[in-house]
Amino acid sequence: MGRPGYLTLPIFSALAAIGYVYYTTVFVAVARWLGLATAAGAANAAAFTALAAACLATYAIALCRDPGRVPPSFAPDIEDAKSPLHEIKRKGADLRYCQKCGHYKPPRAHHCRDHHCIWINNCVGHENYKIFFIFVLYAVTACFYAMILIIGSATYSVPVDEQSSNDSSRTSIIICGIILCPLTLALTMLFGWHICLILQNKTTIEYYEGVRAMWLAEKGGNIYHHPYHLGVYENLISVLGPNIFCWLCPVSTNTGNGLRFRTSHDIPLSTPLITDNLSRS
Repeated sequence: MGRPGYLTLPIFSALAAIGYVYYTTVFVAVARWLGLATAAGAANAAAFTALAAACLATYAIALCRDPGRVPPSFAPDIEDAKSPLHEIKRKGADLRYCQKCGHYKPPRAHHCRDHHCIWINNCVGHENYKIFFIFVLYAVTACFYAMILIIGSATYSVPVDEQSSNDSSRTSIIICGIILCPLTLALTMLFGWHICLILQNKTTIEYYEGVRAMWLAEKGGNIYHHPYHLGVYENLISVLGPNIFCWLCPVSTNTGNGLRFRTSHDIPLSTPLITDNLSRS
């Protein structure tokens, strides 16, 4: 796996967007519409501040958290009777091996490290996928909350004695709305995509390869079944952890060590099986 990244232009852009949306939502939209001195205004400002803080905290953790590493000694045990799944190269019958890093590629990994996300300048792997997912969840929620407050402020009629400052605040609100619209749409689509992946216990590559495998299976008169699909609840806890009360907490409570995961071939399901590293993105 790759080590956590350093600050880059996409990260600065994301932080700038978070800062601008937060400032405009709380100190312009809420102040203009409800007033920060009122109970409603103070409550909404506090709620949005807490949500923004959670979003920023999970983003920072996603930036810094190591996604997990393939041990130098790792090698698939092809003699293991419990392991019905071993990935081989598409050309030839050798186990996948990364010449650059000098490691065997784990079965579910796109590379010896997982997918690289430019927005966190870090790989998204077994150790930080939950954090990345929780960040997207908080970000989507914050975007929708901000949109509600922005729209409410934009449709509010300012009293006559406050007209002098209305033009500048309206401009800020319009700019914030322009930023929020595509951001909310993109994050909602990303969140929905990862919900679908988690419910099926698939990585991005497994999804696209599964479409092809399903087509080939149907062509041959067979039925394709994704080997890592354990059922909706088991799929959820494999990423979010066994304790439902910690699902929204930015802590690594996911099951497994990144080298052994259960599959639908396990009998019983509690028996660990060699598969490997989730290549999430």
